[in-house]
Amino acid sequence: MNHRRALPTLATLALVLATSACGGEDSDGGADEQVLTVYAAASLTSSFTELAEQFEDDNEGVTVELAFAGSSDLVAQILSGAPADVFASADLANMDKLTAEDLQGSEPAVFATNTLQIATPPDNPGGISELADLAEEDLAVVVCAPEVPCGAAAVAVAEEAGITLAPDSEEQSVADVLGKVRAGEADAGLVYVTDVIAAAGDVLGIDVPESDVVVNDYPIVTLADSDRAELAQAFVDLVLGEEGRQVLADAGFGTP
Repeated sequence: MNHRRALPTLATLALVLATSACGGEDSDGGADEQVLTVYAAASLTSSFTELAEQFEDDNEGVTVELAFAGSSDLVAQILSGAPADVFASADLANMDKLTAEDLQGSEPAVFATNTLQIATPPDNPGGISELADLAEEDLAVVVCAPEVPCGAAAVAVAEEAGITLAPDSEEQSVADVLGKVRAGEADAGLVYVTDVIAAAGDVLGIDVPESDVVVNDYPIVTLADSDRAELAQAFVDLVLGEEGRQVLADAGFGTP
């Protein structure tokens, strides 16, 4: 089966709408393809791609469309009426924005945790060894914007360490931060431990002891306006279940 992967753009949203309009429910005489749209934090890209493929294998005729971006961008799209069936956030704050508008179809459940790590190019040109080094003015440092979960965590970690960060850029997703480090456009970036693992040697990871007290909880929920409520809940159950937890653990996520 060809697995279609959506990006959170207006063009994609139009495509999902069109596909949903054309697709039908299962019937005794056959079934049109069912599309399940999952909005998920950028740091879940690898894990949710694997879980989506497993879900498709277990549910004949179902295609999972995945939209990955910063949690703040995703929830803003949902609040604006973008069609989605499941939302997985990289923090509780952005999930709270959704539940404040009563857009949840179920009770949000925390399924994973994550912490920050410093990522540098493999040769570590800035000679970085600890978080305090990121305050040096001659280093090119990139972080997530404060409204993004990884950015809020970066602010909290810096406060815990008693340092002031002056990043050269603030990105809208952790994937963008990692991308700049991988491309050699930054000496260092603050990303999640899972991102360093997923980069598979393209970056060097440096532990941040202060991150132990700044842990991001990842909640997941079905959406009230979903036309695929049962499928949406089944996907959530996969993420929360033993198989989902194993995929997440293999990617470096902590357990709730």
